[in-house]
Amino acid sequence: MPTTIDLAQLRRDYSQRGLLETELDPDPLVQFRVWLAEAVEHQLIEPNAMILATVDGDGQPWSRTVLLKGCDERGFTFFTNYDGAKSRHLEVEPRCALTFWWAAHERQVNVTGRVEKVPRSETEEYFRVRPVLSRLGAWASRQSEVIEGREPLERAFAEAQARFGENVPAPPHWGGYVVKPVTIEFWQGRQSRLHDRLRYTRQADGNWKIERLSP
Repeated sequence: MPTTIDLAQLRRDYSQRGLLETELDPDPLVQFRVWLAEAVEHQLIEPNAMILATVDGDGQPWSRTVLLKGCDERGFTFFTNYDGAKSRHLEVEPRCALTFWWAAHERQVNVTGRVEKVPRSETEEYFRVRPVLSRLGAWASRQSEVIEGREPLERAFAEAQARFGENVPAPPHWGGYVVKPVTIEFWQGRQSRLHDRLRYTRQADGNWKIERLSP
């Protein structure tokens, strides 16, 4: 097998489709749901996966992949451990960014905004529909803490299973955030790197301004 890769020679010319202003819905959240539905319809892998970027108290940026679990008029909702690193970052700096990348469709969506915690009732409603093993995992994991191998994690999982059985409640340290968008940019790959970039920016009156950006 080759031990070196010539990254300078890795390239692809995007040519599936374009994106015109006349094709966009005035509401970017509606437009996002259209693109997401197409990704789901074509059975793309993890179509709701998104990169969440945060900044810690020292100004260090961090990023990781999380799963979108709701998209409505408020924004983009995901769930996590409130004691984990990402939550600690968001407590200090609630501004964050999201990136969705659907390679098969040559599409990307970039979001900037601020997070708010969702109501506890919403967290509990979502938690009830998660698989039992995932619910137990939420109790077993002390997210982002250093552990000495897998054994403590597996022991904590077994203890949670013995404690709750099939009736696993939402842990008090686990819940949801909604990213309330300020900007949403839709990117469609085009030939010759002349990509289409259309950005929505929320105005003071709550309406959205649409602008085309140079690639």
